Amino acid sequence: MRGPAPRTVTLIGAPIEEGAGRQGCSMGPKALRIAGIEIALAGLGHTVSDMGDVVLEKGNFTLSGLAHNASVVTAYGRAIADAGEAALARGTAVYLGGDHALSFGSVAAALRHAHRLGKKLHVLWLDAHADFNTPQTSTSGNMHGMPAAFFCGEPGFEGMLECPKMPATRFHLVGARSIDPAEADLLEARGADVNDMAEIDEHGIGAIIRRILGEVEAEDAFLHVSLDVDFVEPDMAPGVGTTVPGGATVREAHLAMEMVGRSGRMISLDLVELNPFLDDRGRSARLMVELAASGFGRRIFDRPTLPA
Repeated sequence: MRGPAPRTVTLIGAPIEEGAGRQGCSMGPKALRIAGIEIALAGLGHTVSDMGDVVLEKGNFTLSGLAHNASVVTAYGRAIADAGEAALARGTAVYLGGDHALSFGSVAAALRHAHRLGKKLHVLWLDAHADFNTPQTSTSGNMHGMPAAFFCGEPGFEGMLECPKMPATRFHLVGARSIDPAEADLLEARGADVNDMAEIDEHGIGAIIRRILGEVEAEDAFLHVSLDVDFVEPDMAPGVGTTVPGGATVREAHLAMEMVGRSGRMISLDLVELNPFLDDRGRSARLMVELAASGFGRRIFDRPTLPA
């Protein structure tokens, strides 16, 4: 069988942990590199370059409401968006996280790129959480729970980061099982595409991803994929500080990413919320690398056995 079409892939490290409620995600990019992300993607025939970790410009920035570490999160968002936009001009961007607040910048880069080319963007959010809070609705103030609200145009983030916004109807949450009441109200009001684990159990993840990719194809749109470690069942991926029981199986996660890979629509990928301090001998990091490889064209019979 023919392999994946070769791509030019840029790895962008984003060691942000200030968006989360606990430390450790800053070690995520290093763990993903040690787990062989560059080797895995290059082994599929892609041209891969690692630009290292983003460099921040210090500044002071505040948001009204409850939003912890807004200055640092904003600095990361701006640096990631600029680095990502440059990478997308060359090919595909893969962001090595870092907590999910990195998606303020990664999705901003994808939206800028799509706008420049006159294209629409869909976002596939593989996550136990919706991350659709705002500084006005959040009860924790942790900004890794806010990026989706930002790029879908909810108020409360004024002046933080410049980028076009997208309608929530093109935001596809898959694997949800922990959504705050205020988020649920916003998601319903905005018409977001929410697919919880009950729907996956009832219909199968293949049917859900097929429908989403069909919508992307019908609009000739780009796709940004944001893969949170907690999308997967915690027993299989323990290296995350936001574990929620009842997640996707490893096989379901691979199927979702394989289908994304076959679609050829993905322009950028987040690998987020990996906390090596909580991991079991690099188990979660290796799984994230394997899932990324599936998204870039690795087939099930190409997959090597993971070391014990």
